[in-house]
Amino acid sequence: MKHVVIVAHPSPDSFNLSVANTYCQTVQELGHSAVMRDLYRMEFDPVLKDGEIPRPSGFAAAVDVVAERRLIADADVFVLIYPLWFYMPPAVLIGYIDRVMNMGFGYGPIRSGGNAPLLAGKKLFSISSSGAPEIWVEKEGALQALKLLLDGHFSAVCGLEVVGHLHCGSITPASRRDVVHDRLRLLRQEIAEHFSVP
Repeated sequence: MKHVVIVAHPSPDSFNLSVANTYCQTVQELGHSAVMRDLYRMEFDPVLKDGEIPRPSGFAAAVDVVAERRLIADADVFVLIYPLWFYMPPAVLIGYIDRVMNMGFGYGPIRSGGNAPLLAGKKLFSISSSGAPEIWVEKEGALQALKLLLDGHFSAVCGLEVVGHLHCGSITPASRRDVVHDRLRLLRQEIAEHFSVP
């Protein structure tokens, strides 16, 4: 099973990068393969170009998008790892979805009743973090909104099966090392529950 791990955080020393590295290591220990797409270190351009917008008059994926699609086309699992800023994912992650997962890769031409999903049989797993405590994120409806609009809509359009959404609250640069290690330990357990071969 191939996991494409898409991580969006500007700091290479962030909790999110630790999560991405832990995720990759854990699935590899389970006998799977993992490819990390570190959007900030890749300097991925999140800006959707006019010519990339699907129109009856025509459109085409840019060269960087074509290369990215080629790299991730055989993924079995797409993993989104990101912090919440103003209770939203970073713009670079949304731009990645806008440009890479759009028409011709995530979904096909419009048919009666909607688009044709092109990623059926593949899975989506999301891991988000916030400085705010988990109870606040839940109480204010941010997590439910993410699960509905990002996980739910994105997966429905592309035909992905949502495996889960793990949220880690109260994560700040001042978080104690033992707290971070405990979160990573729980992440390993959750990955094993979802992806271990029975």
